[in-house]
Amino acid sequence: MTHEEFADIVSTKYRWIATIKTEMAKVLVGQEALVDRLIIGLLCNGHILLEGVPGLAKTLAIKALSGCIKADFSRLQFTPDLLPADLLGTMIYNPQEAEFTAKLGPIFSNLILADEINRAPAKVQSALLEAMQEKQVTIGDTTYPLPDPFLVLATQNPIDQEGTYQLPEAQLDRFLFKVIVDYPSKSEELTILDRMATSGSIAETQPVVDSSIVGECRKLVNKVYIDPSVREYIVELVHTTRRPGKVDTSLAPLIRAGASPRATINLALGAKARAFTEGRAFVSPQDVKDIAMDVLRHRILLSYEAEAENITSDEIVARILQRVIVP
Repeated sequence: MTHEEFADIVSTKYRWIATIKTEMAKVLVGQEALVDRLIIGLLCNGHILLEGVPGLAKTLAIKALSGCIKADFSRLQFTPDLLPADLLGTMIYNPQEAEFTAKLGPIFSNLILADEINRAPAKVQSALLEAMQEKQVTIGDTTYPLPDPFLVLATQNPIDQEGTYQLPEAQLDRFLFKVIVDYPSKSEELTILDRMATSGSIAETQPVVDSSIVGECRKLVNKVYIDPSVREYIVELVHTTRRPGKVDTSLAPLIRAGASPRATINLALGAKARAFTEGRAFVSPQDVKDIAMDVLRHRILLSYEAEAENITSDEIVARILQRVIVP
């Protein structure tokens, strides 16, 4: 297949994305960047962590996406007293058969909304880690594969820290994106108010896309072309998080540990998916820059000096993007 033929296929296959965005717009006002990241997560088969104060439609966005796709959906409200069995399932004794059988938990769905994920204790986080990374769950002596697609779309509140547990770095690294959800603009908030005043309730999305189409498009995303110079740019960005002194000596004392090779893989895959969402069969450096913040912000560990000076990982990533030469 020539590049021109593949480009024609991409320009045809990506059109369902506009259909999903139109359907989600019936429920969501604004939040275009959030919707884009959710769709890219679907195409990359990657988990997404949404962080923002309460009331910014984080849960609503995930429920709206699940309503657009003909796939199983489960919402898990994480609490400090949650047990791994509440998530994964457990063994149930059957007196008629005189044997134990597995009762599978709610995690056996295509889309998982892990609401307030940082409220779950360490045992639950450990159980979720296997599901996120290996796409499988072990109950008793048996390992059960999770359905395909399987995405964890998690939310957390950065303000209320009472009764919360900080997510371990190993689990944070499993998330493709960490997306910061911000307040709507004044005009968007006025639209929200008008909708509520008119209907008094929130509309629901309808299934407009089959999950099989998402699977087909994932195979196309993997074939999107990345020029060698763009690949080198991706690697240079990630390496700079580990040795920031090469581009800015003032950054060196601010980073305790840089991004892992998983960040390199996710930057490339996410850039491919972003190009696909725009109907392109090749990746541009701008694709990489547009998703770099969401891929890197949760993979950089800040030093004590950075925390003392209230410097965030977003500021560090922004400075790295400014210093590294774009091909």
